[in-house]
Amino acid sequence: MQREKHISCQAICIRPLTVDDGIAFKALRIAAIVDSPIAVSSTAEEEASRTPAEIQARIEQTAHQVVFGAFVDTRLVAMAGLRREAFVQMSHKATLWGVFVQPELRKEGVARELLMRVVEHARKMGVLQIHLSVNVENHRAKNLYDSLGFETFGLEPRSMRVVGRFYDELLMCLRLDQ
Repeated sequence: MQREKHISCQAICIRPLTVDDGIAFKALRIAAIVDSPIAVSSTAEEEASRTPAEIQARIEQTAHQVVFGAFVDTRLVAMAGLRREAFVQMSHKATLWGVFVQPELRKEGVARELLMRVVEHARKMGVLQIHLSVNVENHRAKNLYDSLGFETFGLEPRSMRVVGRFYDELLMCLRLDQ
């Protein structure tokens, strides 16, 4: 596939996914695992075995979760999920998860635009801080999160084991009330 040059942010539609996006979501999750197995908790086999009901539960927008997708025309090319803590005393926090952009659209500003929409949504929900974890070897993602104001606050050693090798994850936080 030839790289699409300079996709403008106006050519990209960013919106919350709906249950109608389930097949595209599942396909993009599997593509993310194939592209970056050390960046995704599940395996391709685990994602492929998810039922339509499980997929629907993961992407259905509720008071505690949303998954945003970036579309070029009707093709889902990127995604990012946000899950807010349900317990009242922890509901000021949310976790960013599942961030992925198709390789041919990287360095086009898609991830930045997508994450800015997620942050905007979190603010509207009353979230005061967003947490994430990122593989220490994923420098591109770490640099993006740094540029958006996320700060590293810890390290989880041996967070994942992929094909017998352990990977550490950086724990990061963006405070929305400062």
